[in-house]
Amino acid sequence: QVQLVESGGGLVQAGGSLRISCSVSRRTSGNYVMAWFRQAPGKEREFVASVVWRTKTTYYADSVKGRFTISRDNTKDTVYLQMSSLKPEDTAVYYCAARWLDKSEYDYWGQGTQVTVSS
Repeated sequence: QVQLVESGGGLVQAGGSLRISCSVSRRTSGNYVMAWFRQAPGKEREFVASVVWRTKTTYYADSVKGRFTISRDNTKDTVYLQMSSLKPEDTAVYYCAARWLDKSEYDYWGQGTQVTVSS
């Protein structure tokens, strides 16, 4: 069982930056994808960014492209989401998720961390 634990959320002013982290409890030899999703009040959960662990290939939602950067540290089993030029509409609970590369569904989810951007 893989456990994901997010940290680093908080309150930030519009235009500011914040980095959130996701630690992976169990190292695996398989190739998998780590991702960040977010869910704002009254809205469905949406994809934000992902990284293929072995190749470090990244993908981003159009809404965050150029402002957010996903990265992973293999030595710390941790995935980061560096968020810059934050907007009030980025306010949401951010979830870390993981899936195997050959699967389409994310099987593992963290508990979420709140990010609030004030105007």
